[in-house]
Amino acid sequence: MSSGTADAPVVRPDLPVPAPSAPPVLPAVHSWNEFTRLREVVVGDATHSRVPPLSDPSAWLNCYPELTRSELLGIRAGLFPRHVIEESNEDLAVLADTLRDLGVTVHRPPAVDHGAEYGGPGWRTTGRSSYCPRDLTLVVGSALIESPSPMRARYFETFGWRPLFQDYLLRGAHWISAPRPMLDDSLYGSDADGFPVLGESEPAFEAANCLRLGRDVFYQVSRSGNELGLRWLESTLRLLGDVRVHPLRGLYEGTHIDSTICLLRPGLVLLNPERVTPATVPEALKGWDVLWCPPMEVGPTAVPHTLSTPWVGMNLLMVDEETAVVDGEQTDLVRLLEGRGITVVPRRLRHSRVLGGGFHCVTLDTVREGGPQDYLG
Repeated sequence: MSSGTADAPVVRPDLPVPAPSAPPVLPAVHSWNEFTRLREVVVGDATHSRVPPLSDPSAWLNCYPELTRSELLGIRAGLFPRHVIEESNEDLAVLADTLRDLGVTVHRPPAVDHGAEYGGPGWRTTGRSSYCPRDLTLVVGSALIESPSPMRARYFETFGWRPLFQDYLLRGAHWISAPRPMLDDSLYGSDADGFPVLGESEPAFEAANCLRLGRDVFYQVSRSGNELGLRWLESTLRLLGDVRVHPLRGLYEGTHIDSTICLLRPGLVLLNPERVTPATVPEALKGWDVLWCPPMEVGPTAVPHTLSTPWVGMNLLMVDEETAVVDGEQTDLVRLLEGRGITVVPRRLRHSRVLGGGFHCVTLDTVREGGPQDYLG
C-alpha cells in the first residue's frame, strides 16, 4: 500500500552524477531565424546620432517619407538633442546587461563619427547613426551579408562593426557585401502625390526589410527595398544552399518589416493590424496562429517629427521561443504575449521613435541555436 509519499531516488555510487547539459558548440556566426535560443548579439550605440541634410532625396525617402517638401524645411539637420543620445545609451546599456544576465554574449562596438562629410559623384552628405545594427547586415546561417542601403547617409555605417566582422571571418564565418550602389539621382522618384519612392536603377535594400525563418527568408518590397535588391538577394542566397526567398508586396510601403511582422515561434506570428488584414496575411504564413497587435500606447516625443511610427512599440526581441524583450510601456501587448505563454522581460527605449528603432532594430543576433529547418513544409 502506498504511504502517500514518493520513494527516494536510488543513488548508485558506481555511476557518475550527470552534469548540467552544456549549450551546443556553434560556429562563429550561426543564425537562421528570429526566435530560437539567442547566444550572441550586437547591441547598438546612439552616440553621434544625427539627422542628415534633408535636401538629399535619399534622406527624405528613408527618414521622413510621409512629410511634404515644405514640412521637411521645419526639421533641423545635425545631432539629435543631447539628452536623447544620453538617455538612449543608458537604455541600451540596460538592455546589454539584461541580455548578459540571460546568458547571451553581447558585443558593443563603439559608434563611428557620423558628422564627417563625404559623398560620391553628384552628391554629398553626412552619416546618420550606429543605433540600429540590424538595419544593414543580414545574417543567414554562417553568412554576414552587408546590404546596399538606398540611403546615402548610411554608406559607411557598417564600418563601425568591421573589426567584429573581421574577427568572425577569421573564425570561419562568411562575409559578403552587396554591390556598392552609386546612389545617383536616378534611383529616387516620386509618386502621384509628390512623395518619395525608390526606383529600380540598381539593387538597393536594407537588411531590416528581411525576416528569417530557417531555410526561408521574407523580403519586403518597399521604400527601403526594391525589386532589383530582391533579385540580387535571391541569387546570393542560392549560393548558401536551399534557401527560399518570399517577396512581400503591397503590405507596407514604408521602411523595414519588423514593426509589421514579428515571428514569435514556429506557428505563431504577431501582425500589425494597420498594415496586414486576414486577407493579406502572407501566403507562407497562412495556417499559422496569428496574434493581432493591440493599439500602441503613445506618449510625447522629444522632437515633433520622428523616424518611426508608434508601431515601433511592437518591435520586440525574442531571446528564445518562450522569452521576449518588450517595450514595458506596451501593457496590452505584454498581456497578449503572456497569454500565449511567453515570458516578457519589460525594458524601455525612451527614444525609439525619435531614433527609429525598437529592441529588434537595435540588436543583431549573430548566433542562435536553431538551424536551417523547414518551418513551412
